[in-house]
Amino acid sequence: MNVTKRADLTWLSVPEVCERLSLTPGKVHRLVEDRALLGLKEGGVFRIPDVFLDGDVVVPDIKGTALVLIDGGFSPESALDWLVEPHDVLGASPIEAIRTGRKTEVRRLAQTLAL
Repeated sequence: MNVTKRADLTWLSVPEVCERLSLTPGKVHRLVEDRALLGLKEGGVFRIPDVFLDGDVVVPDIKGTALVLIDGGFSPESALDWLVEPHDVLGASPIEAIRTGRKTEVRRLAQTLAL
């Protein structure tokens, strides 16, 4: 999976995420509030990148990385962009690196940017 920019992502509506995760809309919104998922409202519809889901579960470790970025001054939208855009240091996007078990490396990079 080579996510290169926001436009290349597959976006899911909240009802689609509910179906994938077998959750109510309220629980999906809670995941967004807790930063376990990030998304964007465009055209009046809140959407979440498909790459943040792994089958019927949320990709682990998005929350911790998102919190590092947001606590360091990133907006939720800029944190989402940071997660999906490729970074030379990682050789991939941070979400791709997280999905392949490189959470520590991603968090270290996030911490340096958030300072």
